[in-house]
Amino acid sequence: MIPSFTGFFVAWRTVFTRDREIVDALVHPDHQGPSPQLSQALDGWPGIHYWNREDGPGRLVLIRPLVPPQRERWWLHGVLFLATFLTVAAGGALLAGAGVMPSIRHLAFRWDVLAHAAQMWVYALLPGMNFAMALMGILLAHECGHYFLARRYAINASPPYFLPAPPQINFIGTFGAFIRLRSPIADRRQLMDVGAAGPWAGFIVAIVFLLVGLPLSQGAPASADSGLLVMVVNTPWHLGDSLITLALREWFFGGGALILHPLALAGWFGIFVTALNLLPIGQLDGGHILYALIGRRQAIMGRLMWLALIPLGHWFIGWWIVAAFILIVSRGRIVHPSVLDAYRSIPQSRRVLGWATVALFVVTFTPVPLYI
Repeated sequence: MIPSFTGFFVAWRTVFTRDREIVDALVHPDHQGPSPQLSQALDGWPGIHYWNREDGPGRLVLIRPLVPPQRERWWLHGVLFLATFLTVAAGGALLAGAGVMPSIRHLAFRWDVLAHAAQMWVYALLPGMNFAMALMGILLAHECGHYFLARRYAINASPPYFLPAPPQINFIGTFGAFIRLRSPIADRRQLMDVGAAGPWAGFIVAIVFLLVGLPLSQGAPASADSGLLVMVVNTPWHLGDSLITLALREWFFGGGALILHPLALAGWFGIFVTALNLLPIGQLDGGHILYALIGRRQAIMGRLMWLALIPLGHWFIGWWIVAAFILIVSRGRIVHPSVLDAYRSIPQSRRVLGWATVALFVVTFTPVPLYI
């Protein structure tokens, strides 16, 4: 710790990780205001700080990086973003009934032929552009929520990695996106803020596209079953309702069946992705939030939620895939790992945020997302 701070503290503890210094200090009563002298010293601190008054008056946490910022491969993130945008646009074009995408096989490497092929692809992707812009906007908002809150706490976080998918395998054209947290989480307050920021940011953008897209959607024929419909290669697929989509459908169309406009479909997927990330299992966002709220007791809820996916897979096989994926990624652990200081309390405001985010999971969860 910088020596100039020692005169302000009654006691302190310093923890060094591979890339950060974390100081947990008890401030002298004369400086708990904070005093002008302490305020001036904090302004010069080469990192971030926050008060943690739930642990008692004068509890201050200071964090500073110990190594220069990592050089990011921005070119890789840009290429993945562009590739994912194109595959999502291709998926959106197929959903819009644009037909088969132009083939790139047997193309001669001549400028005139390649220019003509590029023009064909542009025209083929145009019907899916509004779907791509909406869905990519939702995914970008979600990941940026995590990224900027991680940077707020001097956590070494990667920019978002977007995962393209051929529309023939995944009809929306993407397997989602993620960021990597390269630094350990110091306490449950940080875990709460970083974990909750992504779902809330993505949810807000998804709601915007639902509110814009639902009035543009069409009522389904009277012979259709009630619910949300999307045409996949001229075949109607029925999408399930969460509480939020059911309420919005009731508001706009009196609960009748709908053929979703691409913007509304992107919003529906945004709602589904929000709930998927909020499953209270392992290192999913929901696991972060529940661990921040109740600590190691999250292990019980995590196991119960994972077990609940097994019977749900009887109605939607995707839940079995999700359950297997969680086991593979977590190497068989569905319990959230501990943070550096698991016993440090979280502020009351974060408890409110945490339980509000649990409620967000309840209203966005779709037990059976797809009926084919």
